[in-house]
Amino acid sequence: MQHRDHFYLNGQWQVPISSERMEVLDPATETLCASVPRAGSEDVERAISAAREAFPAWAATPAQRRYELLMAAADEMQRRYDELCDVHIMTLGSPVQVTGAIHVDGPIEGMRYYAERAFRMEQVERKEGVAIVREPIGVCSLINPWNYPLHQLIGKLAPALAAGCTVVAKPAEQTPLQDFIMAEIFDSVGVPPGVFNLVTGVGSEIGPVMAGHPDVDMVSFTGSTAAGIKVAENAAPGVKRVCQELGGKSPLLITEEADINAAVRLGVENVMANTGQTCDALTRMLVPRSQLQKAATLAGEIAREQVVGDPGDKRTTMGPLVSRRQKDTVLRFIRRGLEEGATLIEGGAQEPEGLSRGYYVRPTIFSDVHNDMAIAREEIFGPVLCIIAYDTLEEAIEIANDSDYGLSSAVFARSVDDALPIARRLKAGQCYLQGAEFSFDAPFGGYKLSGNGREWGDEGLLEYAETKALLGA
Repeated sequence: MQHRDHFYLNGQWQVPISSERMEVLDPATETLCASVPRAGSEDVERAISAAREAFPAWAATPAQRRYELLMAAADEMQRRYDELCDVHIMTLGSPVQVTGAIHVDGPIEGMRYYAERAFRMEQVERKEGVAIVREPIGVCSLINPWNYPLHQLIGKLAPALAAGCTVVAKPAEQTPLQDFIMAEIFDSVGVPPGVFNLVTGVGSEIGPVMAGHPDVDMVSFTGSTAAGIKVAENAAPGVKRVCQELGGKSPLLITEEADINAAVRLGVENVMANTGQTCDALTRMLVPRSQLQKAATLAGEIAREQVVGDPGDKRTTMGPLVSRRQKDTVLRFIRRGLEEGATLIEGGAQEPEGLSRGYYVRPTIFSDVHNDMAIAREEIFGPVLCIIAYDTLEEAIEIANDSDYGLSSAVFARSVDDALPIARRLKAGQCYLQGAEFSFDAPFGGYKLSGNGREWGDEGLLEYAETKALLGA
């Protein structure tokens, strides 16, 4: 059990103005595992004020110093590796055998990645009498999700600090503990007061203040499309920059010539990772009609390899969903799929055997799905895969693009050369060819209702910068 009683504001652990608290439940046991303060608007005002006061000095700090501090923070994250893993197991239900690889290794690398890029802010681009420079945008509100809590925090925080911005961070109510560890890390390595400020609270209560406050210059938000729209509405009167990473319903397009065994395994394992709670999961598998039966059979076999259970058990590969609400949502979609006439290949709405307590669901595979079904159009955010048949490649591309979302996509063809022209036609911010893996150099973000702006890569740094042209320089 962890109890946190203070916010980290202006370089100090400060008592909240509000006396209210939030309870955090362990999704594997449904029991209380932590409690944290519940911020009100006055607490957020204090955080923003501290960030605003600290901004001029931090923006003027040489890149070398920012680099040193971020690298020191990464080293301290490595030293506290086990603690960072433990809070993901406890609050998210991530299985112990995969937590480090999925939730901690990447953020440490990401911190170092952007430490190196701090020097880009001091570069001057020259074009025939014009000098182009970049300056930090200012105070940034970072509103983070629960599904990859540390990864998403670092994806915003590291480029913001590297650019010279100051920040106010708010973790999701379900998974707040890693942010407290990061506050302790920044304090220990000597990040100046006010550069990083932490509040915990309910998004619907303090999100409008974080997004709409006149002293906030930018908002970076990751979460649902509905919540993202609210954030943008609150930010609009100040004409401030809003970077949004929102929902997805991403396609995996498998061609007739592809290695069907490798492609289907890729698709199933992608969807089941993190118990399906991944915004860019490849939840629509598009296969040639001639391969539909084989793909469905393979998918069912691969889904049955998943070991659903206690996150603390080293045999477990898939833990619980994050909350009762999320479990209810996923089960509602599974029942909806059956009502719509999809064929259930594996899984379903029954509780996994021997798991009557905790927010567990079965890895679920649907075949004979049509793209107009709710399970093919709406983001389920659970371990549910829809297999959709197509007759021609043109039809497959049309199905892939027939979505309100455009966050990610994948193509599995005979070769990269065959996959590339198909990928160029998919309306999504990313496309993984032939099972390619995540890269920090690949900007992440979506088309359509999946949001705007980009995280990671050089583009992720530039989200936190203003561009200035100096004519005659």
